[in-house]
Amino acid sequence: MSTMLIHGGRLIDPASGVDALMDLVLRDGRVAEIVAPGRASVDPDARMIDATGLTVAPGLVDIHVHLREPGQGHKETIATGTAAAAAGGFTAVAAMPNTTPTNDSPEITRWMQAPERGASVRVYPIGAATRAIKGEVLNDYAALKAAGVVAVTDDGHPILHDEIMRQVLANATREGLSVIQHAEDTRMTGGCSMNAGPTAFRLGLRGMPPEAEYGLVERDIRLVTELASTGATPHLHVAHTSTARAVEAVRKARRDGLRVTCEVAPHHFLLTEEHVGAYDTNAKMNPPLRSAADRDAMLEGILDGTVDAVATDHAPHASHEKQVEFERAPNGITGLETALGLSLRWLHEEWKMPLKRVLSLLSEKPAALLGLQGRGTLAVGSFADVVIFDPAAEWIFRAQDSRSKSKNTPFDGWTMRGKVRWTISEGRVVYSGDVSS
Repeated sequence: MSTMLIHGGRLIDPASGVDALMDLVLRDGRVAEIVAPGRASVDPDARMIDATGLTVAPGLVDIHVHLREPGQGHKETIATGTAAAAAGGFTAVAAMPNTTPTNDSPEITRWMQAPERGASVRVYPIGAATRAIKGEVLNDYAALKAAGVVAVTDDGHPILHDEIMRQVLANATREGLSVIQHAEDTRMTGGCSMNAGPTAFRLGLRGMPPEAEYGLVERDIRLVTELASTGATPHLHVAHTSTARAVEAVRKARRDGLRVTCEVAPHHFLLTEEHVGAYDTNAKMNPPLRSAADRDAMLEGILDGTVDAVATDHAPHASHEKQVEFERAPNGITGLETALGLSLRWLHEEWKMPLKRVLSLLSEKPAALLGLQGRGTLAVGSFADVVIFDPAAEWIFRAQDSRSKSKNTPFDGWTMRGKVRWTISEGRVVYSGDVSS
């Protein structure tokens, strides 16, 4: 029997509505008891963690990460990516399929979950919606689900053809899988490297128009509406939402009773196209950093409840890949170690979102979106996934100290709020940090 007592902390579990000084007992990888301070009865040899002055919360859940394996281990491995996740307070991550080869088969799905990968936290593979993410031939969703896939997507590429997307939604619905769409009409973005706007004009770069995102979101919602009229209940999830009109489309779809959800990454609710500065490739991602108006709309969507989850879109690249001309550099930044600190600093401290709601966006809600049973909550019987952090600690993120294999982040040197002290995954301490930095 493996037992741990976390005592003295403020326990916040948005899923069960708990926000109080409570002691938490973990036993054999599960939550065993939640009791008033000093009331727990545990074996003398149980591990004790003193959380006095700290917040005890469900382990965070990131439903959008790129772990790069198989095939791109020079950028990241499952071992290094999940080590970064643990340092950021995440205990479960959903890995996108645009690897080399693509995760479009049960064999690759099982390979990603094998113990030999050395994962620190739980990895949930997301399978490719179409073979080799080419948007043409659908994969066997039943076989992928049986192997452990929790959703399907062609992330990194959109599904452009209406009939293919209709089939993806219909087939995924039959298997009880969510469809995650990378909303980018690539017929409008070829050769583009940042948002279409005054900064792109000043820098002499071709810009991606907002219509490339929201046009596809509106098309997908129309397809969901058509399927819903037949009695089907598809779940469309819009990945890395970045434009005001896309958020408004999701808001309206929800009012119409459709199961349409979306996520926003910290860089899209904090940064704008101006952060590209003088061709800073660490500010290059897809979707790109948008206008201030779009940035403000992401924040509004978070605050009013339209946005369902904060997800990092953690996308590591080797330094030599980013140290090239802006147009040639790959899209993407890392994010697993900064998401909590940025969310607490800005959503909670600056914009006064209640702490419980911020934690819900990072744990309860993303787990619910993909049906990850026993995750994102500290209810008795759930997985013993816990993050313990100091909500008052102010600290500076240094990219050079990242546990990720890559250091491509625009947040190097930024001041964060809320330092992770311990991350516990299924009853195992997978990260133990220091608040003195």
